[in-house]
Amino acid sequence: MEQHSLQSHREYQQISQAMAYLLEHQQQQPELAELSATLGFSESHMQRLFSRWVGVSPKRFLQYLTLQRAQQQLAESNSVLELAYDLGLSSAGRLYDLFVNIAAVTPGEAKSLGAGIQIFYGWGPTPFGWAFVASTTRGICQLSFCETEHDSAPLDELNKAWPKAQCCLDETLGQQLLSQVFDGGNSQQPLSLWLKGTNFQLQVWQALLKLPFGSLCSYQFLAEQVSSSNATRAVASAVAKNPIAFIIPCHRVIRSSGALGGYRWGLERKQLMMGREAVFSERALNDRAS
Repeated sequence: MEQHSLQSHREYQQISQAMAYLLEHQQQQPELAELSATLGFSESHMQRLFSRWVGVSPKRFLQYLTLQRAQQQLAESNSVLELAYDLGLSSAGRLYDLFVNIAAVTPGEAKSLGAGIQIFYGWGPTPFGWAFVASTTRGICQLSFCETEHDSAPLDELNKAWPKAQCCLDETLGQQLLSQVFDGGNSQQPLSLWLKGTNFQLQVWQALLKLPFGSLCSYQFLAEQVSSSNATRAVASAVAKNPIAFIIPCHRVIRSSGALGGYRWGLERKQLMMGREAVFSERALNDRAS
């Protein structure tokens, strides 16, 4: 499993390089030969890499990340999302369905700043780069992407959020949790999240968990689910403060215009997640139709 995860991380680095070039030159729509030569890879390696990730060519993958495509996805997602929210469900057709239980930090726990609480943390490779995860007996309280192994920034963030907690390094548990998140799609074993936030932030994060795999929504749509369309700015702030990357899928929220908006763990990473999910979802629909 560890060897598989390390290979996924190496592939992410190579995909990241390729995507940076594709996005910079998207108007020219680079062919496979140009992309491979620029990055110093063989065409066969580049083709295998993209096939392993998404099953399409780099040029085709880039088409999933255009403004026009994002606008189309928003329009197509609206009816699906409205039904999902009406039913109180995510989606029966999700490809990657993580079963998530949510527990909110109590006012007493928040006031104590973590006194008497043990938090275990660790780093590990994922398909989207290195990640940091922290967890208590009640659930995951932080999942952050980072640029290097053992990056101190997310640990500093954890210590700032819980200055009186006993934070203990546990690489084995950390990698087990990351493996469950990123390699355990359709697993029946639930994930538990222990979330610290205002009531409004918790509502936004719970609404995000209802977004089906491969769908996109606007900040305005999300605001309508938790309050009113006038709360768009407050919703955007809550999305930006999401402490649990990927599981709480804030990467699926974009602007009504189709523009990406922000992403605290990097726009390139957000584009990779969106593009990969869009391709997988379209392939699944095609498979069901055939």
